[in-house]
Amino acid sequence: MRERQYRVTAIVLKRSDVGEADRLLTLLTLQRGKLRAVAKGARKPSARKTGHVELFNCVELQIAVAREIDIVTQAQTLEPFLRMRDDLDRLSYAYYFAELVDRFVEEENENGSVYELMLDALHWLEHTKHLARSARFFEMQLLDALGYRPQLQLCIHSKEELLPEENFFSPEAGGMLKPQHRDNYRDSISVPVNALKVLRYLQNRNFSEVEQLKLSAQVESESEAILHYYVTHLLERNLKSVDFLNTLKHASRMANGR
Repeated sequence: MRERQYRVTAIVLKRSDVGEADRLLTLLTLQRGKLRAVAKGARKPSARKTGHVELFNCVELQIAVAREIDIVTQAQTLEPFLRMRDDLDRLSYAYYFAELVDRFVEEENENGSVYELMLDALHWLEHTKHLARSARFFEMQLLDALGYRPQLQLCIHSKEELLPEENFFSPEAGGMLKPQHRDNYRDSISVPVNALKVLRYLQNRNFSEVEQLKLSAQVESESEAILHYYVTHLLERNLKSVDFLNTLKHASRMANGR
């Protein structure tokens, strides 16, 4: 017999208005992966669900099975991440993390590690001083959780260990190349020695260790460019939230006279 309702712990990744008062939610759940559900009447100020289904809330939901899209019948906030909401920069990174997950994860494809990573990331955004670095760590860990872990230790072509010199990265091959093999992959880009060290660190350490790294702006920029190149290749598109983050960075540089 088919279940009529179920309970999930979820993070609200996305929402959109439907009808006169409803909200369509995209949820990342611990138990069922990504799914969509409608919160009936959630846009009414008096609705009990209104404050509980805000973007990026971690919530417990009771959901009724429906013919087309399931319906949220009860909602209770577990973590609201209030500090993040009062800071445009932090909130913008939350949008980026959510958009990444939404683009990469198929509906109803259970992956508890992705849920835990997203929840951890929202906690980082509550306190970290290194927002951009949290994004690099999130990208690398998400790639790993979804089976796209880049090969950073060996040359993807020759299977030989990389020397401490300028090497190259191919998104199509999914890993690093020694200089003599770069011409075999037309999409390969340069990876300076220090940028490769950072990428390896992001792959193998925890966030508290990554936060403590002392990096130059150049190395931060290089590691960002390499990861974005790989992510864009996999998704076959640019993300709207990346454009907004770049706009914020530009505004910050202008304000600081740089």
